Formats: sequence, structure tokens, C-alpha cells
Amino acid sequence: MRKKTVRIGISYSLMIGLWASAFPGIRAGLESYTPEHLALFRLLIGSMALVVFAVLTHMRLPDMKDIPAILSLGFLGFALYHILLNIGEKTVSAGVASLLVTMTPIFSAMLSRLFFGEQFGLYKWIGSIISLLGVSIITFGAGNYTNSVNGILLILLAAFSESIYFVFQARYIKKYGFIPFVTFTIWGGTIPMLVFLPSLGEEFLNASMNSTLSIVYLGLLPTVVPYFALAYVTSLVGVSEAAISLYLTPAVALAISWVWLGEVPAFIALTGGMVTVVGVCFTYLTVNKMIKILNPYFLSKKQ
Repeated sequence: MRKKTVRIGISYSLMIGLWASAFPGIRAGLESYTPEHLALFRLLIGSMALVVFAVLTHMRLPDMKDIPAILSLGFLGFALYHILLNIGEKTVSAGVASLLVTMTPIFSAMLSRLFFGEQFGLYKWIGSIISLLGVSIITFGAGNYTNSVNGILLILLAAFSESIYFVFQARYIKKYGFIPFVTFTIWGGTIPMLVFLPSLGEEFLNASMNSTLSIVYLGLLPTVVPYFALAYVTSLVGVSEAAISLYLTPAVALAISWVWLGEVPAFIALTGGMVTVVGVCFTYLTVNKMIKILNPYFLSKKQ
């Protein structure tokens, strides 16, 4: 039991730490690479590592009938998401970008309501409004208003693109398993990015060592390892509990950005980010869950 707890703790640390480090890693990579070349380079490295993994584990390939859907989800969840996020981070700090991406669960819940009729009750609407208020505070607190607002909108669009990936992945995860599905969709996201391959070599030759190593790090670790860790944690504690832990990612991203890049977020942007996270947490930590937490306290008072 103790070993299991330790493994879960390590998995949580890998998920939160690696995903949080991706945001400053992108900023470092953008010093020498364009957003599209950074995305391509990162996905190429991740794809090649996963080819080796797939061969070693004798991973089965997807059925032909599922390939169009997998390619589409890979494009939305990886290619489009990374390009939009990279462009957005040219004018938005890494810490604020990580806060904006926490809107993904809100978008996912709304899409689930629209396409699958999942209930989106009062508390979720309240949480959504709080989150949107937080995004508004971040927007109005931007220094270079035009560029920053454009970047914020692109990052929100990236979060929306990723939410589509999350909402429509369920049937394929059930069929293939979490790790094979992620592998297939990373490959699917890499294929359309190959259109940028001809000019990547020249950029690679002129890039700084720091930028190149940052992208190699992004491809080998944040692009691949957290998904495997998430699969392990989800199998033990369930999706909701595993997902809630990811709300710590922005706080860790802010700390890493401060150390790695020297980025100190403006107070109003930090305030808006915290409001956004509170809204997301409120949406998923519903009153029912809070009642379960507080029940022992009230029972002890009655006694």
C-alpha cells in the first residue's frame, strides 16, 4: 500500500511539474524558433520517441476506419493546440498562459453538454462565469494591450481546440487504451506539421543552443511522459481525482517561469489568473463533494 502511494505521488509530481515546465520551455524555444517550427520540432521528437516505445511494447495499430477520426483529433489536440499556444506566448508570459489554459475543462464541459447532453448545472455555470471574469481581468491588465489581447485570444482558442480533443476521445480510449490513443494522436498531430519541415533545418542551424535544448526537452518529456503518468493515476483513482490535481499546474508554472526566465507576473494578471483557477475548481469541486468533506465535522457537532 505504501509503495502504491509513493508511485501515485511520483506520478502526480511528474504530471504537474512537467506540464508546468512546458510553458517557460516554449518561451525559451521561441527565442530562436518560429511558433510553427517549434511545434513541429517538439512533435517530431515526441513522435520518434513513441515509435521506439510502440515497437518495444508491440503496440497494435489503429483500425483503418478509425484513422480519419484519430488524425482529426491529433490535429486539434496537438498540432493546432501547440501552434496557437506558441503564437500566443510570443506576447503573453508563460505563467499567464498556463493560467489561461485552465479554461480547457470549462470548454470541455460545455461541449459535452452540447454534443452529449451531459448536465451542466447551476454550479458549473457559476464556475464558468467566475473563470470568464478572471480571463477578463487578465485581459484588461495586459501591458501592450493589442498584442497581449491577441495572444490571450489565441491561447483561449488553443484551450478550446484541446477541449474538443478531450471531449471526443472517450470511445477511442475505451477501444485502444489511453497510452496507445495518445501515441496515435501525437503521430496524427505531427503529420500535418510536416508541411513546415523544409525550412526547419535552416532555423535549427541558426538557433541558440538554449532554444534547441529547450525544444528537445519539450519533445522528450512534457509532450509524452505526463500522459503516461496521467494514465497510471487515472487507472487507480479515477478521472475526476486525477484531473483536479492538474489545477496546481499554473502555480508551479509561475514559479518555474520566475526561476527559468525571470518572469515576474504583474499583480493584476496574477489576480485574474487566480480568479480563473478558482472558477475552474468551483465548477468541478461541487457542493456535493464539499458536503462529503464537511459531513464529519457537522456530525461531530451534533454529537
